[in-house]
Amino acid sequence: MKDQHRYAYRVLWSQEDDEYVGLCAEFPSLSFLAGDQAAALEGIVGLVGEVLLDMQQAGEPIPEPLSSRTFSGRFQVRIPPEDHRRLALQAKEQGISINRLVASKLSA
Repeated sequence: MKDQHRYAYRVLWSQEDDEYVGLCAEFPSLSFLAGDQAAALEGIVGLVGEVLLDMQQAGEPIPEPLSSRTFSGRFQVRIPPEDHRRLALQAKEQGISINRLVASKLSA
């Protein structure tokens, strides 16, 4: 079984629920509400552990943790032609490639 501690977790304040909500990126349908951040994190980690056990017992495929995945550093995105033209102009004015310009904007 996968270790539930290796998944990507986040704890946010939920104005709607007036509590903290624990979330897991690899299991977007799961959440756990609690009165404090630590309890929300502990709750979502425990819930993911229970779901992993159920999935394993049912023979279902278990999601790979984001922390274990290898990323190429490449992805393709489609944008409107006018945005492409604007980025090409900005890159040309700065004397760099569009790829370098967009990478710098994404990392900012």
